[in-house]
Amino acid sequence: MDLVRALVRDVPDFPKKGILFRDITPVLGDAAAFRQVIDALAGRYADRGVTKIAGIESRGFVFASAVAYVLGCGFVILRKPGKLPRPTYKATYALEYGQDTLHVHQDALAAADQVVVLDDLIATGGTAKAAAELVGMAGATLVELAFVIELTALGGRERLRGLPVFSLLSY
Repeated sequence: MDLVRALVRDVPDFPKKGILFRDITPVLGDAAAFRQVIDALAGRYADRGVTKIAGIESRGFVFASAVAYVLGCGFVILRKPGKLPRPTYKATYALEYGQDTLHVHQDALAAADQVVVLDDLIATGGTAKAAAELVGMAGATLVELAFVIELTALGGRERLRGLPVFSLLSY
Protein backbone atom coordinates (compact mmCIF):
# COMPACT_ATOMS: atom_id res chain seq x y z
CA MET A 1 0.00 0.00 0.00
CA ASP A 2 3.05 2.29 -0.03
CA LEU A 3 2.42 3.21 -3.67
CA VAL A 4 -1.23 3.97 -2.96
CA ARG A 5 -0.38 6.07 0.10
CA ALA A 6 2.23 8.00 -1.90
CA LEU A 7 -0.34 8.87 -4.57
CA VAL A 8 -3.10 10.12 -2.24
CA ARG A 9 -2.86 13.93 -2.43
CA ASP A 10 -3.48 16.29 0.45
CA VAL A 11 -5.50 19.28 -0.71
CA PRO A 12 -5.72 21.96 2.00
CA ASP A 13 -8.82 24.13 2.40
CA PHE A 14 -11.07 22.00 0.20
CA PRO A 15 -14.04 22.04 -0.01
CA LYS A 16 -13.77 24.85 2.54
CA LYS A 17 -11.14 26.55 4.66
CA GLY A 18 -9.78 24.37 7.45
CA ILE A 19 -10.52 21.03 5.73
CA LEU A 20 -7.65 18.81 4.56
CA PHE A 21 -9.10 16.82 1.65
CA ARG A 22 -7.54 13.43 0.84
CA ASP A 23 -7.72 13.20 -2.95
CA ILE A 24 -7.78 9.61 -4.17
CA THR A 25 -8.09 10.42 -7.88
CA PRO A 26 -4.33 10.01 -8.52
CA VAL A 27 -4.70 6.40 -7.37
CA LEU A 28 -7.41 5.88 -9.98
CA GLY A 29 -5.13 7.29 -12.67
CA ASP A 30 -2.21 4.99 -11.85
CA ALA A 31 -2.77 1.46 -13.16
CA ALA A 32 -0.43 -0.23 -10.66
CA ALA A 33 -1.91 1.57 -7.65
CA PHE A 34 -5.49 0.98 -8.75
CA ARG A 35 -4.74 -2.72 -9.30
CA GLN A 36 -3.12 -2.89 -5.85
CA VAL A 37 -6.27 -1.54 -4.19
CA ILE A 38 -8.62 -3.82 -6.13
CA ASP A 39 -6.45 -6.90 -5.58
CA ALA A 40 -6.18 -6.21 -1.84
CA LEU A 41 -9.93 -5.79 -1.43
CA ALA A 42 -10.84 -8.72 -3.67
CA GLY A 43 -8.31 -10.91 -1.86
CA ARG A 44 -9.87 -10.05 1.49
CA TYR A 45 -13.31 -11.24 0.37
CA ALA A 46 -12.39 -14.06 -2.03
CA ASP A 47 -13.29 -16.88 0.36
CA ARG A 48 -16.02 -15.24 2.44
CA GLY A 49 -19.11 -16.14 0.44
CA VAL A 50 -19.77 -12.59 -0.74
CA THR A 51 -22.60 -12.42 -3.27
CA LYS A 52 -22.88 -8.64 -3.69
CA ILE A 53 -20.61 -5.63 -3.41
CA ALA A 54 -22.55 -2.42 -2.71
CA GLY A 55 -20.87 0.83 -3.75
CA ILE A 56 -21.70 4.20 -2.23
CA GLU A 57 -22.16 7.12 -4.64
CA SER A 58 -19.95 8.10 -6.31
CA ARG A 59 -16.29 7.15 -5.86
CA GLY A 60 -17.40 3.98 -4.13
CA PHE A 61 -18.89 2.89 -7.47
CA VAL A 62 -15.43 2.79 -9.04
CA PHE A 63 -13.89 0.51 -6.43
CA ALA A 64 -16.98 -1.60 -5.74
CA SER A 65 -17.68 -2.42 -9.38
CA ALA A 66 -14.08 -3.49 -9.97
CA VAL A 67 -14.03 -5.69 -6.85
CA ALA A 68 -17.38 -7.25 -7.81
CA TYR A 69 -15.99 -8.03 -11.26
CA VAL A 70 -12.90 -9.73 -9.83
CA LEU A 71 -14.98 -11.75 -7.35
CA GLY A 72 -17.58 -12.65 -9.95
CA CYS A 73 -20.44 -11.34 -7.83
CA GLY A 74 -23.13 -8.71 -8.25
CA PHE A 75 -22.66 -4.96 -7.92
CA VAL A 76 -25.31 -2.86 -6.17
CA ILE A 77 -25.47 0.95 -6.22
CA LEU A 78 -26.36 3.05 -3.19
CA ARG A 79 -27.45 6.46 -4.43
CA LYS A 80 -28.59 9.87 -3.31
CA PRO A 81 -32.29 10.84 -3.63
CA GLY A 82 -33.94 11.03 -7.03
CA LYS A 83 -31.42 8.82 -8.85
CA LEU A 84 -33.08 5.40 -8.80
CA PRO A 85 -36.19 4.77 -10.93
CA ARG A 86 -37.86 1.89 -9.06
CA PRO A 87 -39.11 1.52 -5.46
CA THR A 88 -36.30 1.95 -2.94
CA TYR A 89 -35.41 1.54 0.69
CA LYS A 90 -33.98 4.74 2.13
CA ALA A 91 -31.86 5.66 5.13
CA THR A 92 -31.25 9.23 6.28
CA TYR A 93 -28.09 10.36 8.04
CA ALA A 94 -26.72 13.54 9.58
CA LEU A 95 -24.26 15.84 7.87
CA GLU A 96 -22.28 18.69 9.37
CA TYR A 97 -25.02 21.10 8.26
CA GLY A 98 -28.24 19.16 7.75
CA GLN A 99 -28.91 15.65 6.52
CA ASP A 100 -28.81 13.45 3.44
CA THR A 101 -30.32 10.16 2.36
CA LEU A 102 -29.11 7.02 0.62
CA HIS A 103 -31.36 4.75 -1.45
CA VAL A 104 -31.14 1.21 -2.80
CA HIS A 105 -33.62 -0.51 -5.10
CA GLN A 106 -35.86 -2.80 -3.09
CA ASP A 107 -35.07 -5.70 -5.40
CA ALA A 108 -31.29 -5.17 -5.45
CA LEU A 109 -30.60 -7.37 -2.42
CA ALA A 110 -32.21 -10.55 -1.11
CA ALA A 111 -32.17 -12.41 2.19
CA ALA A 112 -29.57 -14.88 0.89
CA ASP A 113 -27.11 -12.11 -0.06
CA GLN A 114 -23.81 -11.68 1.76
CA VAL A 115 -22.89 -8.02 1.21
CA VAL A 116 -19.75 -5.93 1.45
CA VAL A 117 -20.41 -2.18 1.37
CA LEU A 118 -17.46 -0.38 -0.21
CA ASP A 119 -16.56 3.30 -0.40
CA ASP A 120 -13.42 5.29 -1.02
CA LEU A 121 -13.31 6.93 2.41
CA ILE A 122 -14.80 6.88 5.88
CA ALA A 123 -14.84 10.14 7.81
CA THR A 124 -17.60 10.55 10.42
CA GLY A 125 -19.34 7.29 9.49
CA GLY A 126 -22.82 8.67 8.79
CA THR A 127 -22.97 7.53 5.19
CA ALA A 128 -21.59 4.10 6.06
CA LYS A 129 -24.11 3.66 8.87
CA ALA A 130 -26.94 4.50 6.46
CA ALA A 131 -25.54 1.99 3.96
CA ALA A 132 -25.50 -0.73 6.63
CA GLU A 133 -29.10 0.12 7.49
CA LEU A 134 -30.08 -0.32 3.83
CA VAL A 135 -28.52 -3.78 3.74
CA GLY A 136 -30.53 -4.67 6.83
CA MET A 137 -33.78 -3.26 5.44
CA ALA A 138 -33.36 -5.51 2.42
CA GLY A 139 -32.94 -8.53 4.70
CA ALA A 140 -29.39 -9.26 3.48
CA THR A 141 -26.36 -9.95 5.68
CA LEU A 142 -23.64 -7.32 6.05
CA VAL A 143 -20.24 -8.99 5.78
CA GLU A 144 -18.24 -5.78 6.23
CA LEU A 145 -18.08 -2.05 5.62
CA ALA A 146 -14.85 -1.52 3.66
CA PHE A 147 -12.94 1.64 2.76
CA VAL A 148 -9.78 2.52 0.93
CA ILE A 149 -9.05 5.40 3.37
CA GLU A 150 -10.07 5.95 6.99
CA LEU A 151 -9.76 9.40 8.59
CA THR A 152 -9.31 8.18 12.16
CA ALA A 153 -9.50 11.59 13.85
CA LEU A 154 -13.12 12.00 12.69
CA GLY A 155 -14.35 8.99 14.65
CA GLY A 156 -16.27 7.12 11.98
CA ARG A 157 -15.28 3.68 13.23
CA GLU A 158 -16.53 4.53 16.72
CA ARG A 159 -19.87 5.64 15.29
CA LEU A 160 -20.13 2.23 13.63
CA ARG A 161 -19.43 0.33 16.84
CA GLY A 162 -20.78 -3.19 16.60
CA LEU A 163 -20.46 -3.26 12.80
CA PRO A 164 -17.55 -4.91 10.97
CA VAL A 165 -15.27 -2.20 9.54
CA PHE A 166 -12.12 -2.51 7.44
CA SER A 167 -9.86 0.08 5.81
CA LEU A 168 -6.74 -0.30 3.70
CA LEU A 169 -5.14 3.00 4.78
CA SER A 170 -5.55 5.17 7.87
CA TYR A 171 -4.72 8.84 8.27
